[in-house]
Amino acid sequence: MFLFIQQSPFVFSISVLLIWILYKWIISKPRNKNNLPPSPWKLPVIGNLHQLGTSLHRSLLELSKKHGPLMMIHIGSMPMLVASSAKVAEKILKTHDLVFCSRPQLKIPNAFTYGSKDIAFSPYGEYWRQIRSIAVLHLLSNKRVMSYRKVREEETALMIKEIGESRGSVVDVSELIVSFTNNVICRVALGKTYPGLKFKNLLSRMMSLLGVLSMESYIPSLSWVDRLSGLNRRINEVSEELDEFFEAVIEEHLIQRRETNDSFCGSDEGKDLVNILLDVQVENAGGFIVDKESIKAVILDIFAAGTDTTSTNIEWAVSELVRHPRVMKKLQQEVTEKANGKSMITEEDLDKMEYLKAVIKESLRFHVPLPLLVQRETTHDVKLMGYDIAARTLVAINAWAVARDPSVWTEPEEFKPERFLNSSIDYKGLHYDFIPFGAGRRGCPGIQFAIVVNELALANLVYKYDLALPDGKEGEELDMSEVFGITVHKKSPLLLVATPRF
Repeated sequence: MFLFIQQSPFVFSISVLLIWILYKWIISKPRNKNNLPPSPWKLPVIGNLHQLGTSLHRSLLELSKKHGPLMMIHIGSMPMLVASSAKVAEKILKTHDLVFCSRPQLKIPNAFTYGSKDIAFSPYGEYWRQIRSIAVLHLLSNKRVMSYRKVREEETALMIKEIGESRGSVVDVSELIVSFTNNVICRVALGKTYPGLKFKNLLSRMMSLLGVLSMESYIPSLSWVDRLSGLNRRINEVSEELDEFFEAVIEEHLIQRRETNDSFCGSDEGKDLVNILLDVQVENAGGFIVDKESIKAVILDIFAAGTDTTSTNIEWAVSELVRHPRVMKKLQQEVTEKANGKSMITEEDLDKMEYLKAVIKESLRFHVPLPLLVQRETTHDVKLMGYDIAARTLVAINAWAVARDPSVWTEPEEFKPERFLNSSIDYKGLHYDFIPFGAGRRGCPGIQFAIVVNELALANLVYKYDLALPDGKEGEELDMSEVFGITVHKKSPLLLVATPRF
């Protein structure tokens, strides 16, 4: 070292000067007086992206173990608040709900929802209040949900019949469940089923893309990566195909209404959701205009939530029953007793089945369909648990981490439906240690519809069949690997042998 100094005094002098300049720059740099939440060390440009794996909910849980249940990470240059405990979730979803109830405007959701004209991704404001009010009043009310009972029971019977036709051969239960939920939603929303895989695949592609990180949204200087990776092309293809499909559906409904000379298209009983929204458009109640893009966006919401999250939960529930024969047997005993010899379980039987409800709840806890819920954004500056949170901060609530918090749940890594027996804990947004459907203003308005589909399908599956892995494999051998998108699916399809019980 000394030899280098002696031989290169000029280089040494320059080095000392640069160090001194850097030191002066650091100490003269204005300090942020805000008290910010703890944050992991980040890199320039990309922030904390290098610390996030393919399963974001798991990566964020690991980071929270080091930095706390309320932490700040950076996706590129954008700060994101991450909540990983029930206590923090309650502060966000209840105490400061109004501050945390908006949505960021992100490239991929905007592309599919006509600039966020739907319910889920629309920013907080008058438009969102009006469109959500229409959905709750006209599409998802208790009366409306009950009016589709016949559809749900008919489609359940068709699924059970299709399994029976397998005659002991291996059945792709995952595909059957997706087809079942898709057919229910198609009939309810569009008035009829659309056979074939095209529409189901289209929805699957959309949900997969919603889980992709767009550089343009988070790191604008790297927006060219979206183009080179083919992301822009895939987004455009799916959004155009979805638009063409919904355009054709709406036009078909309009033609039918003109031909019948009935702008309100028949009686209200069992009317599909497209016709209901077209009626609202004609009525123009309160001066709020529901345009065609709004109709498409709301129907897309219904499909995304009704098909993807519902089928995912049924699939995980059946998988856990196969892995836990004791739970399967106990559930079969209950549904058999309550069915009282009937050929099929109907919706009026479901209220009597406490263990069924516990199994559904435990499945929602153990496999939260949307583990990070839908991103939020702060509307203005707020003080949260002593920390200063700026306006327009992104917010991720790790509902998966909340549901596995060992300070709240006994043996959280074990699948135990009994924890919900004789318990008041529910999923409707009042218990912040169990929020699979979110809570507060932005909680899911379609809970009742989703749950009755779950309960009816699962009750009849275990009532009619013994379900087991092929080739004599034991339940614990079932592959439970995940694929992360906006929802979390099983990586491999659920292949089972179904043996009639009667």
